[in-house]
Amino acid sequence: MSAPTSGSYILLAANASEEVFMSSWISADFGYQAATKYKLQMVKASETFTGTNIPTFELGNYSSVAGTTFEKSVTVRQLNALTLAANPSGIGVAESYKVRIVGVIGGQLNSSDNNLPDAISQEATVTVTAYDAFDEFDRLYVPGNFGGASGFADWTPSNAPKLFSKANDGKYEGFVWMNNAAPAFKFTPVPDWAGDKGENNSSGAFSGVLGTASDIKPADGAGTYFFTVNWPALTYTMAKRQVAMIGQATPNGWGTPTYMTFDTNPSSPYYRMFTLDLALTQDEFLIRLKDDWSEKMGTLTGNAETLAATNANVIKIGGGNMKVPAAGNYKIVLDVRNSANYNLRLIPN
Repeated sequence: MSAPTSGSYILLAANASEEVFMSSWISADFGYQAATKYKLQMVKASETFTGTNIPTFELGNYSSVAGTTFEKSVTVRQLNALTLAANPSGIGVAESYKVRIVGVIGGQLNSSDNNLPDAISQEATVTVTAYDAFDEFDRLYVPGNFGGASGFADWTPSNAPKLFSKANDGKYEGFVWMNNAAPAFKFTPVPDWAGDKGENNSSGAFSGVLGTASDIKPADGAGTYFFTVNWPALTYTMAKRQVAMIGQATPNGWGTPTYMTFDTNPSSPYYRMFTLDLALTQDEFLIRLKDDWSEKMGTLTGNAETLAATNANVIKIGGGNMKVPAAGNYKIVLDVRNSANYNLRLIPN
């Protein structure tokens, strides 16, 4: 196969949906017409393409015939995600990476003696400046009296949890952990107090209507809350949630959940995420948010899927069962900081 083209790219959140380049390659030659899955892979220039968890962008499935040229448009958002998978600390910094295209023939059995090796292109070098994926989306800030005890700061919009609008349409959602027995808070559209909204009544009790009468004061005490906010309509919902792992893969099976902990340590790589250390079997599980099973998180497709270990596997509310790739001890990391990118990692301990 032909190698990808070298180049230099400065990625901007404002251009997330635009094409950054057209990936073009010549078909792998397996000696016959073959259904082939092609992948664009990337690692830091100082690293090698080894291991089973190489950061990958799926280019698609094609019928490979020697000499055929294929093309796939890659957006700014897609290249940015691939870059951050290869180098999570690469935000705002021009870094060098190696890229290649891999062709994997379809329909082969792992047990077959006749398996053909993957077709791998030569490597090319690119320089990419990535952006923080959070910058793609509008957000509301949630300052309150719980901030200092929850990994933020009390009543400080610039250092408060955020709710994101995945469609940038004024409708927001997200999770906020409030470590205060009597929480109180407001919403602000900017990281200061301009245009802040609270409850429409003077008591602060939930009405579902935003206004300027008082702070919002949940009656359910400390815990994790899930919010939806329709800012143009000045309406909102909030409800307490229990963030837990449950399933046959866990020691307690489907009968009893194991609750996750919100990380408030600024030096932790999982700061402001939910974590859990647990021995898991090679089986299925879900993230359960309510004991009555009305709220859960799982795979995007809704079908049971095996997760890629260490990858930030994107999940959704209402998704299907997830599968542990192999039995072992894991750190489970649930990142719900950005409602446009809920994701979960299984990191072998």
